[in-house]
Amino acid sequence: QLQASGGGLVQPGGSLRLSCQASGRIHSIDRMAWYRQDPGKERELVASIIGRGRKEYADSTKGRFTISRDSAKKTMSMQMNSLKPEDSAVYYCYAEVTYYGGSALITESFWGQGTLVTVSS
Repeated sequence: QLQASGGGLVQPGGSLRLSCQASGRIHSIDRMAWYRQDPGKERELVASIIGRGRKEYADSTKGRFTISRDSAKKTMSMQMNSLKPEDSAVYYCYAEVTYYGGSALITESFWGQGTLVTVSS
């Protein structure tokens, strides 16, 4: 299970920090990412982090957003600075999780419930 938090209303140029907590009988987590979706548009990748720290950002967020993770705590965060109105969307966390399913290890992708970010004056 993934629980996202940290969204809200912020003025242009402001900052927000999103967090995502994974829970359950987790063996390991590989790729974690943030996606966002505007109504009527496709969900798009904002930033991702793989393994011990290979990071990828959408061109529109490079230099403004910073993704990080704490593998021991099974959390992921994203610091969003210099926010623009076009950053407004529902943000979803995503993780590729290997967990204990009975006597076997199962790898599955999970989505968090989404957290709304609104950038407006």
